[in-house]
Amino acid sequence: MASSAALKTFSDLFGREKGVVIGMIHALPLPGTPRNTLNLPDIVAEACKEAEIYRDAGVDGIMIENMHDVPYLHSDKVGPEITACMTLICDKVKTVCGSVPCGVQILAGANTQALAVANAAGCDFIRAEGFVFSHVADEGLMNSCAAELLRYRKQIGADSVRIFTDIKKKHSAHAITSDVSIVETAAAAQFFLSDGVIVTGSATGCSASPEEVNSVQEAMELPVLVGSGVTTENLHQFINANGLIVGSYFKHSGNWMNGVDSGRVKQFMETAISLRS
Repeated sequence: MASSAALKTFSDLFGREKGVVIGMIHALPLPGTPRNTLNLPDIVAEACKEAEIYRDAGVDGIMIENMHDVPYLHSDKVGPEITACMTLICDKVKTVCGSVPCGVQILAGANTQALAVANAAGCDFIRAEGFVFSHVADEGLMNSCAAELLRYRKQIGADSVRIFTDIKKKHSAHAITSDVSIVETAAAAQFFLSDGVIVTGSATGCSASPEEVNSVQEAMELPVLVGSGVTTENLHQFINANGLIVGSYFKHSGNWMNGVDSGRVKQFMETAISLRS
């Protein structure tokens, strides 16, 4: 169970300790990426439109991600144009959201860039890949970044930006750490000063294992977030996790590539509020 200090930081940010719902904004393909067709003002406008839907539905947090930028560049290949675009998008979304906490993730594994964006745009947290240990992702080998990332956070004066970190993350092979359990991975993330760990299923939209989530939560002194596959139907299995990052389910037809469906968001939040009572 998370310690009072870790939970206080988390609950101070989101206004509650458990069942925090974070809605995903998947920014449309950014300039310079293979699927880009829109100019940046139009991309920003669509992100802000989705932010309004989330805000009005009463989600507890919002996170912006460049998920349409497929195929993803490895962390050190993500250029300044992506960082610049994401900074503008996050700044405008943050303005729309008001007091709703906002976060950012930049694929793939571009954690220092995400931290720079969050610091410049006034975001509250980032989602970081590859924080501890190594794994093989779609983009290639991802190595631990904790030491460099936390030093960078200190150097740019971004200590208030929380870093929530994936463990045994989706879209990855973990054979090289097959002798390290998910609880042991979470313990390493805690030792390396993560602000919270994220448990996922095997891919976007695939449910995490409730048993794994519970085992990590029981062992850790950190907030535990569920990072994929949460739906209205299985929400009761995950509502006691500290956070629920929801993307695919909030989209039209439950497909992450589509826009946010206000009806699905409202229905989900009604269920979440009922279960949290």
